[in-house]
Amino acid sequence: HHLICKLLDGAMDRLAAAKGAIERKEVARKGELLGSAITIIDGLRASLDYEQGAEIAANLGTLYDYMERRLVEANAASDVSIVEEVTGLLKEIRTGWDSLPAEIRNKRPGVH
Repeated sequence: HHLICKLLDGAMDRLAAAKGAIERKEVARKGELLGSAITIIDGLRASLDYEQGAEIAANLGTLYDYMERRLVEANAASDVSIVEEVTGLLKEIRTGWDSLPAEIRNKRPGVH
């Protein structure tokens, strides 16, 4: 739980910085930050457990893929609204993680 939340926060931090870079017309910095956010989101997607998570993992996988594609579009078009859209989606996922009961959040993998 802690690692996932850190990754989500890291992606959102990079998107906030990318938004600023777009507004300042810092093309190279924008690309670096959006690329970094895409890498984090890809890592989140790759870490999904489709056996344990079944439908939830599949839905998250589809959502992460969508976010990655949107960020590629945001980079090409320097579109702040797309960055804001993806940030909103990440915030919703983060809220979902935060709403998990403490006994589930603190559970270690493989420990019952």
